[in-house]
Amino acid sequence: MVDGKNVLKYLDELRALTADENGAQRIAWTPMWLKARDWFTGKLEGLPVEDHFDAAGNRWVTLRGESEKALVLGSHLDSVPNGGWLDGCLGVVAALEVLKGLAEKYNGRPPCTVRVVDWSDEEGARFGRSLFGSSAFAGTHSIAADRVRTDREGVTLESALKNCGIEIERVGDAAVEQKNIAAYLELHIEQGPILERKSKTLGVVQGTKGVERWAITFHGQEAHSGSTPMEARHDALAACAKLALEIRPIAKKHPQSVATMGSVRTFPGIVTAVVGRCEATLDMRDLDAGVLAGMLREAREASERFAKEEGCTVEWSKIWSIEPIPFHPRLISLCDEAVVQVSGSSEQLPSGPLHDAAEVARIGIPTVMMFVQSLNGLSHNKAEDTRREHLEQAVEAFGLLAQKTMAWIGQAG
Repeated sequence: MVDGKNVLKYLDELRALTADENGAQRIAWTPMWLKARDWFTGKLEGLPVEDHFDAAGNRWVTLRGESEKALVLGSHLDSVPNGGWLDGCLGVVAALEVLKGLAEKYNGRPPCTVRVVDWSDEEGARFGRSLFGSSAFAGTHSIAADRVRTDREGVTLESALKNCGIEIERVGDAAVEQKNIAAYLELHIEQGPILERKSKTLGVVQGTKGVERWAITFHGQEAHSGSTPMEARHDALAACAKLALEIRPIAKKHPQSVATMGSVRTFPGIVTAVVGRCEATLDMRDLDAGVLAGMLREAREASERFAKEEGCTVEWSKIWSIEPIPFHPRLISLCDEAVVQVSGSSEQLPSGPLHDAAEVARIGIPTVMMFVQSLNGLSHNKAEDTRREHLEQAVEAFGLLAQKTMAWIGQAG
């Protein structure tokens, strides 16, 4: 029903069209992204489908079925700067191939409606607002905050949207697309090393991890680095360094947890002064809300302990958080069946990165994702790659999952 070689051919075309020597350059709301979308338009020629963009710039390709209940397949065409050739676009191109196969199998009228969605600006690479289109669809957007976002050149998100025909005040109207959706499926590269390490081609995603993201500031006392004895110092960096060392063992208590202190700034930041203020960021993730809350509590307690040891104080300020979003148990089971049928074995794992699927699942639409192995666990990098035979298997398994899901939708009445 589906031909993985067609998907590979299209992905090669898209790479040739929208990448340079540094990688993919399909940043949302730019001419290159629009060029990729125009390319996708050409792939719809001759298909018995309807095609439109919603108020948030998401693209919907619809194959009407006997039932108005819809199976939605999708991902995103946009990329990060200097990105890989598979991230996001694999899911869109594979979804189109599955739709084409279903149109052929059922003479243009499958048992239920099938839709392909290309979500707008999943990456947030230009304005720092990830999941833009899918959050508008889900009703979790934030117009007031988004309007004033700017890129490095000072261009506002509102202005960039207008240049692409999108009115920021109306993006919430994308929620009308929720009507009649019975299930959502997304194929994506893993973007991590787990499947490769376990010699698995394909994986079933249990859900997306919750995220706690905080700014942490240690306050000490600036002092001369030559004249201040070690025992008399109130070194904010020393307290922060102790916390950074403690974060790893806190996360390693739980097999799926990760924690990262990704940035540190010191003040006054000169070689001849003890650090009086140290600002750091912390990102913690897990699929279990209780585990995530426990990790955060341990980190806060540790920070207070280390601040006291160094004669400092510490304060925490929330940057952002999102709860863990589990995927649908029945769809996880169907995905597992499809993966085993095609590749012989399966692996269930959570997703550390966020995806549009999380926004869809958040509003109660049954959702699951399928992962295909990433070589060396690399993504958001021009070296991102997956074996071509593994991509063909992924497309085959995704098509099988779509058929199983259509049957499940039919049984649900």
